[in-house]
Amino acid sequence: MTAPDFEDQPPQTDRLSAYDERHLVTYLRLLDAEKDGAHWEEAVAIIFSIDPTREPERAKLVYDGHLARAKWMTESGYRHLLDSRTN
Repeated sequence: MTAPDFEDQPPQTDRLSAYDERHLVTYLRLLDAEKDGAHWEEAVAIIFSIDPTREPERAKLVYDGHLARAKWMTESGYRHLLDSRTN
């Protein structure tokens, strides 16, 4: 299972975006991989189908950006999910 169509960098807004909603499972997979101690190269290859040996800079950019967004979701982004469900 690979990520839905993705950009090299997720949105950098302080609000939940449609992109974030499409990638909730991707974010969870990244957080699980980090928690399990998976090496970033393995995670980016499995989750995004990017070969880190062929595209090392892009692979690291995609991994770091999406993992940071996943962490943002756990810290504050999830609140936007709750708000949209109660309004």
